[in-house]
Amino acid sequence: MASSLDLRGVWVPLVTPYDPAGDVDVAAIERLCGEYLDAGAAGIVALGTTGESAALDAQEKRAVVDACSRVCAARGAPLIVGTGTNNTRTTIAATRALDGIPAVVGALVVVPYYVRPSEAGIVAHFEAVAQASPVPVVLYNIPYRTGRGLGAPALLELARVPNIAGVKQAVGALDADTLEVLAQAPEGFGVLGGEDPVLFPIVCMGGVGAIAASAHLCTERFVAMIECGLTGKLEDGRAHAEALLPVVRAAFAEPNPAVFKGVLHAQGRIATPDVRPPLTNASAGAVERCLAAVEAATR
Repeated sequence: MASSLDLRGVWVPLVTPYDPAGDVDVAAIERLCGEYLDAGAAGIVALGTTGESAALDAQEKRAVVDACSRVCAARGAPLIVGTGTNNTRTTIAATRALDGIPAVVGALVVVPYYVRPSEAGIVAHFEAVAQASPVPVVLYNIPYRTGRGLGAPALLELARVPNIAGVKQAVGALDADTLEVLAQAPEGFGVLGGEDPVLFPIVCMGGVGAIAASAHLCTERFVAMIECGLTGKLEDGRAHAEALLPVVRAAFAEPNPAVFKGVLHAQGRIATPDVRPPLTNASAGAVERCLAAVEAATR
């Protein structure tokens, strides 16, 4: 068994809201964490792609983690923190820094980006991080952002490494490599959907849940959909998936997380819709279309 970390269910990769002065809005982070846990999320992911981790300095990152930790610890909920960089040493340092933070149960570590290492180099990177990490590691395989990905043989090799708990699989589709990993992964290694249009099929084929940015919206329905997949309620789950697909497509119509923030702001849940450059705020039309999709999905 690679890890005993239970990844079952929907994990919300939290946005990082900013206040009108442009600073990280800690109170809004705490409020959102509570709302998503109340709506049935299995746990929270801090400092993921949707959290704009690349736009935050070290002090801001720690403020985000501390805010999420306070809420998750108070509610007995788990927290996973994104620690991956394109450098093995800095990834190890960021991951080791999680030691002792309340509620933190795992580190989300992305495939090293920009430097385009070989697949063997990526495997060695993850082995080194897992060996040094004080918490189980969740791989993050997202080749259209990193320029490199992991095929089924490499993922299955890593699935047998101690202290690696699973993978967030965001490869643009439900492809043959993903199906092979779902079929052959050992006990203790969980596949989490990370490609929001195909979360339900991934769970039906053996995935354990999802890290889903779309679950910022219609959270209860995303939780219900994944639970249907986990318990074999295929017709009910398909109905949820069909209703939620327009929400997913509308939410990703412009670069993530701009539309999510625009919708959350329109709903009165965060103080501003702002993202940090080089991202730009969502257009009014994109926000309106997503709000309409959310309304239709929650009738």
